[in-house]
Amino acid sequence: MNIILLGPPGAGKGTQAHHLVEARGMVQLSTGDMLREAKSSGTEMGNRVAEVMARGELVTDEIVIGLIREKLEAGAAGGFIFDGFPRTLAQADALGELLAEKGESLDAVVEMEVDDETLVQRVVNRAKEAAAAGRPVRADDNEDSMRTRLMEYYKKTAPLIGYYHAKGQLAKVNGLGQIAEVQASISAVLDS
Repeated sequence: MNIILLGPPGAGKGTQAHHLVEARGMVQLSTGDMLREAKSSGTEMGNRVAEVMARGELVTDEIVIGLIREKLEAGAAGGFIFDGFPRTLAQADALGELLAEKGESLDAVVEMEVDDETLVQRVVNRAKEAAAAGRPVRADDNEDSMRTRLMEYYKKTAPLIGYYHAKGQLAKVNGLGQIAEVQASISAVLDS
């Protein structure tokens, strides 16, 4: 089974992906993790990633899609969870083509719906908790950064909701519940 988890930053996609990895033997493909892994891998693709990142530039779609291709070629018995990819309509088209090349399909796109103000409050609270516990606070864990990240999400990634809805692949779950409630909602979608 191959799925995409969609939702704004802070919606809990990573938490839910981790659960699916544990419960279903799926492999989480997080672009951020893959870029960090590639950067230190010493492979040709990894060297390209390192060079781009060293210049402070954004990694191109070509590179991200190349990394996704490598992971798909390695295979996964339980399937893949795409987390943070695709981010644009061009990436969505490329993912569809990659899966088709491998004789695979996209089984579900799960949108985790979460209210913006709740997301902002989550990030602010997370920063307060980290500071109180003496843990490092992420530089982007503040209200202004979160609102900027949400605006970027709505401009670039939100069009995917309509794209996958038109393809009949989109399912929506309430991302505001307790972690176990959201897990149950996602499982219900995947098992239907």
